[in-house]
Amino acid sequence: MKASHLQLSYGAKVIYDDCNFILENQDKVGIVGVNGAGKTTLFRVILGHQQLDDGQITLPGHRVGYLSQEITIPPEHQDITVWEYVASGRPVDELQETLNSEYEKLAKYPDSAAILERINHLQDLIDSYDIANFDGELLKILEQMQLSDLVDRRMQDLSGGQKSKVAFARVLFENAGLLLLDEPTNHLDVATKAFVSNYLRHYQGTVLVISHDIDFLDVITNKTLFVNKTTHKMKVYRGNYSEFRRQYAAEKSAEDARITEQEREIKRLSEFVARARAAKRSNTAFIGMGHQREKVLAKKLAELGTREREYAHVAMRITPTRESAKTPLEVQNLSFHYPDGPILYDRLSFVLTRGERFLIVGENGVGKSTLLKLIVGQLKPTSGSIIFGAHTVVAYYAQELEILDERRTIIENVSTYDFTDTELRSMLSNFLFYDDDIYKKVEILSPGEKARVALCKILLKRANVIILDEPTNHFDPDTQKIIGENLRDYTGTIIMVSHNPTFVEQVGITRILIIPPHNEADPRHAELALIKSYSRELLEYYYYLNSDLI
Repeated sequence: MKASHLQLSYGAKVIYDDCNFILENQDKVGIVGVNGAGKTTLFRVILGHQQLDDGQITLPGHRVGYLSQEITIPPEHQDITVWEYVASGRPVDELQETLNSEYEKLAKYPDSAAILERINHLQDLIDSYDIANFDGELLKILEQMQLSDLVDRRMQDLSGGQKSKVAFARVLFENAGLLLLDEPTNHLDVATKAFVSNYLRHYQGTVLVISHDIDFLDVITNKTLFVNKTTHKMKVYRGNYSEFRRQYAAEKSAEDARITEQEREIKRLSEFVARARAAKRSNTAFIGMGHQREKVLAKKLAELGTREREYAHVAMRITPTRESAKTPLEVQNLSFHYPDGPILYDRLSFVLTRGERFLIVGENGVGKSTLLKLIVGQLKPTSGSIIFGAHTVVAYYAQELEILDERRTIIENVSTYDFTDTELRSMLSNFLFYDDDIYKKVEILSPGEKARVALCKILLKRANVIILDEPTNHFDPDTQKIIGENLRDYTGTIIMVSHNPTFVEQVGITRILIIPPHNEADPRHAELALIKSYSRELLEYYYYLNSDLI
């Protein structure tokens, strides 16, 4: 892949300014840069969804597979099974029908070069799908991504995390020569992430990944493409993300030192020129030297480098209006299953005390998000009770950000009678929404911007129980750290689902509820294995699920 002289602006806002880079076949490349630098836009350019002002990207003749940050299953695929959806990544039947049709045309026009060219192209495409190993490869991917039990389930019946895994499986099964992956680990459990990391590391094609998951990037990438929001340039670094950070820090330090020296020289020249301008006319030699220094000064000013800009980060502080009761939440003998689905919980019981940090973990599809929805009343249990203590005020951050009304503006989504418009504007500025930004419709925002709106909304509720479903999805590492530090200092109770071990440790978990797989013969073994994959430090918080709990 080769990018030559890329130019792109949105009005006065420059995105790319004469960007150039070359990537080799089978490179595994992390695309990094601050939010708004143009990482996802680069994918849109490659896919042909975004027109450049100038320049071009030259791609080898490979098929392109794309996993979007926001997973949406098309309406025509909602009613098909998981097996059918993943298999559709290699549309062999449709291609074979087209090929047969071309052969029929060739029988009528045997000398047609155009028909022969189409036949050769279709045959090459079918061959690239490796028909002989079609079912075997499909089964392997489904099994390794722990989707075997879902093959007969309809797409519309899956959880958000399951849909993400299935969409990812489909992209892998496509066997494209170029993979574009935008935040691919957002919804992956630990086991699936390990498989995907290994799969991509050995993938026989080029992989471009946008991700805030540093551990993931370090495992799979051999190069890093940095999109610089300050200079609007791009540069390829050899090595994974950690190696890029080391090289970039050294470059930035050297550049800062060079600019500092330039500024000293400019200051010295400016002072000399100012003295020369103020000198008496009779002092012609000094004035002449001043003119010479003025030319040198103009050249130095033109050569002066630009320091990397420090971009604003989210500022937040979560303060409950009042304390909850000593026992803010009690779950008694909770049982639940979806129609025609397996039992997710059978007589599950637990009690939370004020100030606890309660983590819920398990593989995708075992019912983590469902349990949160039961607690907040979006779903009704099959049996059992969910009891809130006195003065309990709950705020809920949903994994798929469904707490937002996409048809409304940012300020309409966070409006509450407890705050004036001025106070809301001030709060939104802490979440990096300024001036007329607040009147943007949520539907046009990026996933990261939507996540900031949702986080602001739950903060404004000043709740004493916060329920968080994958709260670090869509946030860069710096913002994740800010959120984690605030939650550690939060005086209320936290119930959280997260696959992010670093964030989990920042928050300071006190107990863990592990929901075992439905097909696990020995649930306790699965619970211990899963908790070890988070970190040894968390073992001391292990909440032992004995037979009278689940």
